[in-house]
Amino acid sequence: MTNSAPQDQAAKPENGIAGYLAGHLREYGLLFALIAIMVFFQIVTNGTLLKPVNITNLFLQNSYIIIMALGMLVVIVGGNIDLSVGSVMGFIGALAAVMIVNWEVPVGLTILACLVVGILIGAAQGYWVAYWKIPSFIVTLAGMLVFRGLSLWLLEGQSVGPFPKTFQLLSTGFVPDVFGVGRPNATALAVGIIAAGASVWMGLRKRARNKAYGIEDEPTAFFIARNVIVAGALLFVIYKLSTFRGLPNVLITMGILTIIYAFLTEQTTIGRRIYALGGNEKAAKLSGIPTERLTFLTFVNMGLLAALAGLIFAARLNTATPKAGFAVELDVIAAVFIGGASMSGGVGKIVGAVVGAFIMGVMNNGMSIMGIGIDYQQVIKGLVLLAAVIFDVYNKQKQG
Repeated sequence: MTNSAPQDQAAKPENGIAGYLAGHLREYGLLFALIAIMVFFQIVTNGTLLKPVNITNLFLQNSYIIIMALGMLVVIVGGNIDLSVGSVMGFIGALAAVMIVNWEVPVGLTILACLVVGILIGAAQGYWVAYWKIPSFIVTLAGMLVFRGLSLWLLEGQSVGPFPKTFQLLSTGFVPDVFGVGRPNATALAVGIIAAGASVWMGLRKRARNKAYGIEDEPTAFFIARNVIVAGALLFVIYKLSTFRGLPNVLITMGILTIIYAFLTEQTTIGRRIYALGGNEKAAKLSGIPTERLTFLTFVNMGLLAALAGLIFAARLNTATPKAGFAVELDVIAAVFIGGASMSGGVGKIVGAVVGAFIMGVMNNGMSIMGIGIDYQQVIKGLVLLAAVIFDVYNKQKQG
């Protein structure tokens, strides 16, 4: 009896901030990695990384990656993968260009039609995966080739553009300052203050709920430090944007979509069912979860977001090209895995996917500013992806 007490105490997890971080490396390691990468590139680029114009470019350049990463996370959590998103994105951009420039279809109708086409593409691929049990790798690999070819056929091998200003606003537009102050943009500052306050309020609400249900929460000191860092970072970025042209339209789109998908995956029944599907499909089916329908819906959702990304990408380039979207699926998948998603499904968070996409974006941007060639950039990105997967496997083995 006297020897068992020390053994029991030794078996308990380490208390305090260090013990908490050790048990939540997947969740908070990403945030620390993003901060470290940004600090590194801020120093080596002599402050260029965090200049207002460059922060704006970061959002514009990575908007379509982040939007598709939201859908890709849902697909991967459900135990599948979609290799066709880059080709679908390029095809939708080509379709929009042909409709607007060649056929003179109104912009609003074109956007609606392209989103519907994206849904139909996702439904077609999801049907074979969900109901015919054909591996998603094969179905979407075929889709990648099909829609790459259709883009070439639709554009006849040529670039089509330019687009009208109303369509370009999808990507290059900015939220006007409703207060009429100018610089700094008062509307952007107000949004930043509201976002920072909402972040702190939601954290306090979640902490109170966990306490009421007796759920172990993060240490108080760490909770305060984390919220100060997150709120401070939000205010810093928004202030920088307010001194340039304010909030980009794509930033608002990304923010709204991130909130919606975070809520759907973490707070709703369908979200919990998708995690159950990816964790163990047979067990999920036996428990009454409609696994085929859920798998089908994850691909429909992916098709919709790929179409939206294609419209934004085309609007940013102000033209549609046959090579648009080439190898983009690799960046999207890499962002999701770097963001903490598991290769086997059932694990991953929306916020992690967004952070993973920003890690990729900051690395691309920082290395470009430094003048590092695209060859070395690809090597470094590949090594980062490999490190993320190794970290995932290591964590699983450690927990097992």
